[in-house]
Amino acid sequence: MVSFVEFLGAKIISNVSSFGDFILVSIRCFRSIFKRPFDTNYFLNQCSFVGVSSVPVVLMTSLSVSMVFAVQLAFGFKQFQAEGLASQVEGLAVIRELAPVITGLMLAGRVGSAMAAEIGTMRITEQIDALECLATDPIHYLFVPRFLAAILMLPMLTILSIYISFWGGHFILVNLSFQSSDFYTSEFFKLISSSDLRIALIKAFVFGVIISLVGCWKGFRTEGGAVGVGAAPTSSVVTSSLWILIADFVLTKLLLV
Repeated sequence: MVSFVEFLGAKIISNVSSFGDFILVSIRCFRSIFKRPFDTNYFLNQCSFVGVSSVPVVLMTSLSVSMVFAVQLAFGFKQFQAEGLASQVEGLAVIRELAPVITGLMLAGRVGSAMAAEIGTMRITEQIDALECLATDPIHYLFVPRFLAAILMLPMLTILSIYISFWGGHFILVNLSFQSSDFYTSEFFKLISSSDLRIALIKAFVFGVIISLVGCWKGFRTEGGAVGVGAAPTSSVVTSSLWILIADFVLTKLLLV
């Protein structure tokens, strides 16, 4: 019978080994960015999948979250007769936290899982082995276009999320809290500086790195047939979401010092 200490030790060793493998695969991906040839059409297809196809989900989630947040702010500040502060806090929260984090989490579920499932299927059906037999580096061919598409599209989608969130808060605070449109607009941007937008874009860039590398890595190391292909996207979403939240905290502490 395996003792708890032995079980815990085996899990720690397994997790450390997996993390080391992830780091090595990520380094290979970074090095492969500068290799030739570069499949431009494949890269553009990934940009379309990561960016254009994600617009509806980013739009709906950003609009919904910003409206809910505005309702809560309006109710909270009304207790202190400080309704005007709701617009300021809405703007600061949207740009620094809500837009990049919500966009990252949504794409971890939509894009990261798809990457893991697609590459995992290729692993199980031995298509990756076929690439290696043809002297094609699977990291260069599969990882790099997805990685570049993610780090390019995430900041753009974050900017879209900020824009949509602005109008979500506008709808609530102007129509339900009876603020004037000009007052809401001026107060929304009152506490915001260029550094806040820079922080949002840096977070989006880092989240793009996490989503693409974790999704591709989980698919690349898939094993166990159909069961493994089913488990890879789930593991990718959970891991990416957790790392996004941790990275958000770390980046917030570092960039706001």
